[in-house]
Amino acid sequence: MLQVTNIKKSFHEKEVIKGIDLTIQKGEVVVIIGPSGSGKSTILRMMNALEYPTSGDILLEGESVLYKNVNGKVKPRKEKELSKFRAEIGMVFQGFHLFAHKTVLENIIEGPVQIKKMSKEKAIEEAEVLLEKVGLADKRHQYPHSLSGGQQQRIAIARSLAMKPKLLLFDEPTSALDPELIGEVLKVMKELALEGMTMAVVTHEMGFAKEVGDRIIFIDQGVIVQDAPPQKFFHASNTNERISRFLQTLTRNVV
Repeated sequence: MLQVTNIKKSFHEKEVIKGIDLTIQKGEVVVIIGPSGSGKSTILRMMNALEYPTSGDILLEGESVLYKNVNGKVKPRKEKELSKFRAEIGMVFQGFHLFAHKTVLENIIEGPVQIKKMSKEKAIEEAEVLLEKVGLADKRHQYPHSLSGGQQQRIAIARSLAMKPKLLLFDEPTSALDPELIGEVLKVMKELALEGMTMAVVTHEMGFAKEVGDRIIFIDQGVIVQDAPPQKFFHASNTNERISRFLQTLTRNVV
């Protein structure tokens, strides 16, 4: 589904991603974890063409997301072309990014109507189904400011799903939420995984990673330290010292 090939990224001459190769298969849930500043969110943003790598490429079903061949020369895609790929690679941010001046329903239909040129009637019909799916059908005419953080994040997920993406990216979707609201968002994500949605998730929720992830990718200092199924990653026999320290820190923070 998605292929990351030798991605590198520098900010102000400091290399933060140091050559990463990664593939995500159709229907797979890949959980990306690591310490703050390790490059997790940067990788996700490059997958969705919100950030260009210094070198390397991102392929969606074999086609470059970032570049095209023009008369034998490789050139960056224009914004209109990037928008086409972004419609197929949905992204859910930790800060929700809902339109404050639009109702819940208007937020969800905006993409299908404006980008996919779907009729408003059809978009509303599909949005109603998605609102049922995330358990917020009764909030359709409310504005984001009247919703809890967990409800806003579920609306953000519904808005991404309205575009019928091939792949969904989640950038720490629960990190801005109060602890009692995290479960309602993770529940929706678990249901999507069970339905076969292809997902890449940056998170510190290790319970979710163990239960839902097909693979755990641990990134530190811009490189992949380990790429393993959860049974192997979380098993006591995993002797990687850096990962052990990270997991111990998470456990202490929870306590």
